[in-house]
Order: sequence, then C-alpha cells, then structure tokens
Amino acid sequence: MKENLNTPAGNAPWVQRKDAQTFVLSLHVQPGAKRTAVVGLYGEKLKIALAAPPVDGKANQVLVQFLAKSLGIAKSGVTLIAGETSREKRVAVRCGENALAALAIKPK
Repeated sequence: MKENLNTPAGNAPWVQRKDAQTFVLSLHVQPGAKRTAVVGLYGEKLKIALAAPPVDGKANQVLVQFLAKSLGIAKSGVTLIAGETSREKRVAVRCGENALAALAIKPK
C-alpha cells in the first residue's frame, strides 16, 4: 500500500506531511556520538547524532526520547516506521507543523 505523503510548502525535503497532525521525518542517525543533537543534513535527510550505542535498540530509544522532548510531545507521538536496524530511518511524529521548527539546524 502506497502512503499518501505531501511535502509541506516551505519545509525541507526530510519532512513530509502524512495527514493533518502527522509528519514523516527522513533521518540519518549516527549512534555512539558524544552527545545527542541535530548536526545538519546528510543528502536530503536530517542527520542526528545519538549518544547511545547501536546495541539492543538503545539508539532507537534515545532517538524517540530526543524527538519527543525536542518537539514537546509524548513519546507515544513518535513512531519508528522504517529502519529499525539501519542508520537510515523514517519516523512518524504527531505534532503541529510549528513544533517542527524545534529541529531546525542551528548555525555554528
């Protein structure tokens, strides 16, 4: 079944709107980093460094916690939909469009 995804106008290619309150994020994660943070773009994906090893789902747990805290939503509003054992992940988040600004890439 093909998902109905539309890219919100003015947003980066790593964000797609699935429905009124759900967005799908295309991410490239780097487990084993010193700290968890958005570090920039990796092609057309948002790159996030994770301060957790890629063992027993620990990096995925940290990713869900980081996204939930950054977006100001409950962890239940973050769902890993693809890439459980890969660095390339697709994550659905239930939040308002304005909350996505929290993931903006900050200039160094």
